[in-house]
Amino acid sequence: MPVVTWSFLPVLIPLALVLCGWFGCREKSTSVPQKAVWLSRGLIFLYGLNLGVHYFLTTPKQDHTLLHHTVLSQIMLALIVVMSWVLLRFSRQYMNGQANRARYYRWLMFTLASVALTVMSNHLMLFWLGWLCISLSLHNLLTFFPDRPRAILAAHKKFILARIAELTLFIAFMLLYQQHQSFYINGILSSLTQQESMGQALSWQDQLAACLIAFAALIKCAQLPFHGWLIQVVESPTPVSALLHAGVINLGGYMLLLFTPLVSQSLSAIWLLLIVAGLSTLASSLVMTTRISVKVRLAWSTSAQMGLMLLEFALGLYELVLLHLLAHSFYKAYSFLNSGNAVNDYLRLALSAPTKHSAKTPSLPKLKEWFLALTIATACVVAVRFAFHFETAFSTWWLFALALSILIIQWRTSEHPASWLTTLITGAALTLIYASLKSAIWFALPPETGQVRAFSYPDIWAMSLFTLLFATHLLLHYQVHWPFVRRLSMTLFAGLYLDEWVTRAALKIWPVHLPARAKEQHSTSFSDLSLPEHF
Repeated sequence: MPVVTWSFLPVLIPLALVLCGWFGCREKSTSVPQKAVWLSRGLIFLYGLNLGVHYFLTTPKQDHTLLHHTVLSQIMLALIVVMSWVLLRFSRQYMNGQANRARYYRWLMFTLASVALTVMSNHLMLFWLGWLCISLSLHNLLTFFPDRPRAILAAHKKFILARIAELTLFIAFMLLYQQHQSFYINGILSSLTQQESMGQALSWQDQLAACLIAFAALIKCAQLPFHGWLIQVVESPTPVSALLHAGVINLGGYMLLLFTPLVSQSLSAIWLLLIVAGLSTLASSLVMTTRISVKVRLAWSTSAQMGLMLLEFALGLYELVLLHLLAHSFYKAYSFLNSGNAVNDYLRLALSAPTKHSAKTPSLPKLKEWFLALTIATACVVAVRFAFHFETAFSTWWLFALALSILIIQWRTSEHPASWLTTLITGAALTLIYASLKSAIWFALPPETGQVRAFSYPDIWAMSLFTLLFATHLLLHYQVHWPFVRRLSMTLFAGLYLDEWVTRAALKIWPVHLPARAKEQHSTSFSDLSLPEHF
């Protein structure tokens, strides 16, 4: 078979999804779930065939091809295939009995096909069209229940923000074409890498394109204040929430990894990510602790995790970005699909919890215990970092040390506390696993570029945010009776009131009508419905 034919083998995956969605998901068909399950198995076979061809049949590297054939694109394609298999199998039981089941499967397959096409694209316009199709297909899934006013409002806000992100991305791609006279992503990135090696600075077109790509990634990853729709779309079917949080929202991080040679050279783009993503991580992490609903907590968690992923990119920790993307996808898919067992899990924990502490607030561990926990965590981090010869930003290691300190305190204050020796060994083992994963993931990434040195200004900024997050979390957990902590908790419970401003602005720019059933049951306006989920 000719080389060109082999190079287009991965396109069979999105093509199979589109054909099955168009022809196999007829409204009156009763075998749609069975077809979807068989399709998911076929996708795994197609991916295995593509992987074998890619690694065992040598093909020359070509810049002027429509599809990517890199390790990164193959990893992302594998993630899409696995998620397709999980979601289609889960939907077989979850959507059983739904009147519009065929329409659900059709748009689910179209969305998965668009994501697959986007991650494989080596052409700017093909990438942009895939990005656009993802949003349009997902919109039909988010509005699957058209009689739910909050779901309609959330989808409407996302629709507006998606159009802004697409326009931003289109302008960035046109600037790149004007500067490099090529629509092929590989060719543009190779040119940028050569310029960097020769010490040439980015042109103003490239600088502006980098900032616009970073801005589009911030919108795609639902960073504050563009986060409200992500919190409210939990009223869509659970598999749709899993698809959104485990796959679609991660595309902002993938896009930044793809355009690393461009964005890493733009100081303005890097600081845009550092400030917006850093503050979003801080705020979303704290707001998440005030939520009761499982799916809403997971939604706020996604906003925080995406902010941390973008912050890692700005710090030049590209291996952590990819590792974070993969781990977050599998974790959120499991969490949403398992959210129906939340009540049983809560009751089991409540029944197994010790009853000797009946105070309203947890008892504050002694200062000596905190000092020992921080000492052990910091010693593990410093020793492993030195052993692996890591010289990049220290802030993520500091975050790991703070998280490990909280974990150690939980071990020490449990009903059967572990010894300090066991705690030290376990902490060192966790740190070794973290360092090993960081080292192992480098094979999928381009050569090191744009990495931030330890204790530089960006690193100090990130360390300050993580320290503030740690301190505020302890106050909210142990000192909630203090007046200013109580006021802070109430403000966080309201989501910092950021989404209200965005919602009112969106409805003034582009009003939306209430569903017919909602008009009969509610006398409130859509601006009232935009309040946080506790309202």
